Amino acid sequence: MKKKLLFTCLLAAAIAAPSFAQESIDTAMAHKIRDEGLKHSKVMETAFYLTDVSGPRISGSPQLKHAQDWAVKQLTTWGLANAKREPWGKFGKGWEIQKNYAAITAPYYHAIIAIPKAWTPGTNGPVSSNVVLIKADSLPDMAKYKGTLQGKIVLFDTRPNVERTYKPDAVRYTDSALTAMANATSKENQRAAFNRNSPAFVARRKALALRAAINEFLLNEHVALVLTQARGTDGTVFTTNGASYADTAKATNPELEVSSEDFQRILRLVKAGIKVNMEADIKTQFYNDDLQGYDVVAEIPGTDKHLKDQVVMIGGHLDSWHGATGATDNGAGSAVMMEVMRILKAVNFKPKRTIRIALWSSEEQGLFGSQGYVLNHFGDPKTMVLKPEQATISAYYNLDNGTGRIDGIYLQGDSAAAPIFKSWLEPFKDISPAIVTIRNTGSTDHVSFDAVGIPGFEFIQDSMDYGTRTHHTNQDTYDKLAEDDLKQAATIVAWFVYNTSQRNDMIPRKDLPKPAAN
Repeated sequence: MKKKLLFTCLLAAAIAAPSFAQESIDTAMAHKIRDEGLKHSKVMETAFYLTDVSGPRISGSPQLKHAQDWAVKQLTTWGLANAKREPWGKFGKGWEIQKNYAAITAPYYHAIIAIPKAWTPGTNGPVSSNVVLIKADSLPDMAKYKGTLQGKIVLFDTRPNVERTYKPDAVRYTDSALTAMANATSKENQRAAFNRNSPAFVARRKALALRAAINEFLLNEHVALVLTQARGTDGTVFTTNGASYADTAKATNPELEVSSEDFQRILRLVKAGIKVNMEADIKTQFYNDDLQGYDVVAEIPGTDKHLKDQVVMIGGHLDSWHGATGATDNGAGSAVMMEVMRILKAVNFKPKRTIRIALWSSEEQGLFGSQGYVLNHFGDPKTMVLKPEQATISAYYNLDNGTGRIDGIYLQGDSAAAPIFKSWLEPFKDISPAIVTIRNTGSTDHVSFDAVGIPGFEFIQDSMDYGTRTHHTNQDTYDKLAEDDLKQAATIVAWFVYNTSQRNDMIPRKDLPKPAAN
């Protein structure tokens, strides 16, 4: 009786954690990857060429193509195969800023911090005008301005919303926050259905419709320039788009997003009855010669005759916004993933499975680059009609949360992968909290893979000043990159890729999702 009970207990334990028990750790390779990644890194050099040298990489721009061409050349130089720019489908017009100057000239001179909204036109040469305050709660309220706005610089009344804060810009996860992640349950991943009829969403929809109608009125009145207050403080401008990138899009007004401090200064003066004059010279350029979107792809071919047709994928998006050079969003992730491939080549790794890198485009407009790639290669999430390649992908690993170190990994609800990842993180606990959480995270390219049943994962990163100062802003420059954190990130991702390539089985999969169209 006792022997039977002992056997039953041992069998139950083996069944409960089979993956963890089966994971073998190659300590020699772990040391090689750590040494190359931490002591001989090229990640900052790669980041320099993707950011400072290439410039802002907004979708369809010459700067994005420059970065893509450089990445293809560099990956080829490192010995990767099949490096290329691969079209994923139609995007639309390219766009770039070629000149941006705006200043108050009366009651005194002051150059303002302001950035053209993406895909808006320029001023067609220098303009000079007094600033006119528009007060309108409805389209009929605009009637009083008819015939008075031609050549004027206009703005709208906006609440100050410029708050002084004593919180630090850059932060790392606290021990308690990491513990909460590690202890999370699958129930936390259950999200409430989005309600398009909620009062907040309905109000937002009405506000956008009104603003669109007013903008059309201003276009017909031939205003010289529209000023809007940007989100952000202390000279930081969070940039957005002001028009559509579609090649069939209607014309729009020239529009500047102005730093909160400068916008509120102008607004206070105008509301006090003090005449404010401004001058501006904005030049932007549209590109219609190639409406296709492109991703950069390259690979290290597999060598095992049974496993070489299976693939481990890594990636991050290479496109950025236009206010700066997109260093933390997402030059950092792109540089790290390129560094992963360099590390694996430098240690002379001959993978069993093929390892493929993808640097996506048009993530900022809606994950278009990764969605297009998934649709072309793996299947359609709307119908869940899958292609044969879908079954060959072991896992996709993504990095797109700034410059912070890797603290662990989001399982995206894939609980069967938890013991595998925990065992892989164990040798790196001296440089990472090594958290594995069942939680989902969204808003970046691993979601495109998860949508068709491919194990897609995003790493947990310290947020640093990503949300407060750099994400989509004019402050997102090379100087904001944390070198030691990027070295650590590349080392850990390389280790994950190595193990995913070499293990006997592919990464466990969740149940296939239901068609998104439903």
